Amino acid sequence: VLAQYWNPAYTCFTFGKVDLVPTVEEYTTLLRCLRIQVDKAYSRAVNVPTFLKRLMSITGMSEQWVAARIKQ
Repeated sequence: VLAQYWNPAYTCFTFGKVDLVPTVEEYTTLLRCLRIQVDKAYSRAVNVPTFLKRLMSITGMSEQWVAARIKQ
């Protein structure tokens, strides 16, 4: 359901004239990746692939796009 509101051009959810960008906490809840420690400056490498795959699935982002943004 959320995918229909995802605006890839702005990398946010758009509801009418309101744009919302989920926080890391909201992403982890939406994606059910509760092992991601959002209060840390890092995350365990074992949890990151699951989180990214679920995020790409919901938003429709490509793996190449995500990889490019991570490198930035």
